[in-house]
Amino acid sequence: MTSRMATPRTTGRWGRLTVGWILLVLGLAALVLPGPGLLMIAAGLAILSQQYLWARRRLAPVRARGMQAAEASVRSWPALTLSVLAALTGLALGVVWVLQPPAPGWWPFSEEWWLPGGWGTGSSLIGSSCIAIGLLAFSFWRFRIRGAEEPDPDPTPPRPAVRLPAPAGGSSASDVPQVE
Repeated sequence: MTSRMATPRTTGRWGRLTVGWILLVLGLAALVLPGPGLLMIAAGLAILSQQYLWARRRLAPVRARGMQAAEASVRSWPALTLSVLAALTGLALGVVWVLQPPAPGWWPFSEEWWLPGGWGTGSSLIGSSCIAIGLLAFSFWRFRIRGAEEPDPDPTPPRPAVRLPAPAGGSSASDVPQVE
């Protein structure tokens, strides 16, 4: 076995780096194309933050802002209802895009400009909507159900650290019990 052979640890590291960079690049592309761009960027940064300090520094504010947005989306029933309706609207639009119905009579442009992108755009809308619904479910659980649990009014105080007596002056190694 030579030193040039890849170890599983090295292979896993390169695999994580590859996935992280791919998610980051696809997320940047999805900012202008239909798709969950910010989520892919956050996922790519989360993976790359295990290896790079710059990614860890950029992930912290993204994570904090994401948690604020998640809490705001379920803070009140109207906000939660609006968020769910937006996700379901995206899902319905994705289904329409995948099915590609003929252009209606009121459409002023040529037929080729009706629902451009075809099944790729539709599947991206459906995927984004499913992710949004999943995130809403997580946010509801995290901030409305789990967050509603009251903390214990009388928490048990932490136990003080146990202090071991100092060895007597002039003790030798023979005084210390041997562990076998």
